[in-house]
Amino acid sequence: MSAAHEFDEAWLAGPDGHKFYTRTYKAADVPQAVILFIHGFAEHIARYEHAHRDWADRGFTVFTYDQRGFGRTALDAEHHSKDSAYGKTRFSNQMRDIEWWTRRLKEEQSKLPLFLVGQSMGGQLALAFPTSGRKSAIKEAREHDLGSNCIQSASPCKPSLLPSYFRWVGEKAAFVLPWMPFPAEVHAENLSHDPAVNDAVSKDPLFKERGTLRGLADMLGAGEQLLWDDYRNWPKNLPVLILHGTDDKVTSCTASEEFFNKLGAEDKKLSLYPDAYHELSNEPNGVKEKFIDECISWVQAHLPRPGDAPMSKL
Repeated sequence: MSAAHEFDEAWLAGPDGHKFYTRTYKAADVPQAVILFIHGFAEHIARYEHAHRDWADRGFTVFTYDQRGFGRTALDAEHHSKDSAYGKTRFSNQMRDIEWWTRRLKEEQSKLPLFLVGQSMGGQLALAFPTSGRKSAIKEAREHDLGSNCIQSASPCKPSLLPSYFRWVGEKAAFVLPWMPFPAEVHAENLSHDPAVNDAVSKDPLFKERGTLRGLADMLGAGEQLLWDDYRNWPKNLPVLILHGTDDKVTSCTASEEFFNKLGAEDKKLSLYPDAYHELSNEPNGVKEKFIDECISWVQAHLPRPGDAPMSKL
């Protein structure tokens, strides 16, 4: 096994000392950039090992973590924080966590450009990070010049995993019982056209079809806020790549198109994959290879060249 096919795993303290399970895939050669990857709802970073190895093989260091409330960060009995529970998260924590890891990576890899990459809920958070200017953590990030480029795939601006009434009812209930578990079905057969991938999900002890009232209400609210208003805050000179499968049954491809069309970025690209499901990185018949190639090619095209001006502030 080559060095690029290995990864370093560690339990690292984040904001408020909260413990996170993390992985770092080191570039096979001199790294061209650092990728901060944010996973989606109900899942965990081990599901993307094949993709992150590809990034490392092609000269990019990938840092990623099981989000607060998910994966081993929530479920590892030996290492997780005492106040951790499955689905126990909220939008303000998620923004602060991204800011924390962004700052850490910029300090550790100060000479390398940073790219923020997200899948599903993680894609939505990647888009919200530079747009939610009303959040104190983001204001602080802007002041400290934590610039990055952004790639998102299958953002749940309008997810289909919750009934339409939940946005109103859930928001009210979350004020009273914020961490009450609530079911959120993610049908495995809708994730990709690869039966082996979907079967593995159905048997995965770290993949659970539930959240909390607060976490789910915040996820819905953040998506709506992006579409209704926060798109206006996107820095014009911050490049963005948005990718979505047209037959996605988990999140709305139409919502991604709507967000893209509203976005005032000078450098933006929308890439739609005909008939593809939710997880482009797991689609068979050459789709996942095309998807990863497109993401890496986009990053390579946006690497700073000698004499370029500094990247935009977030």
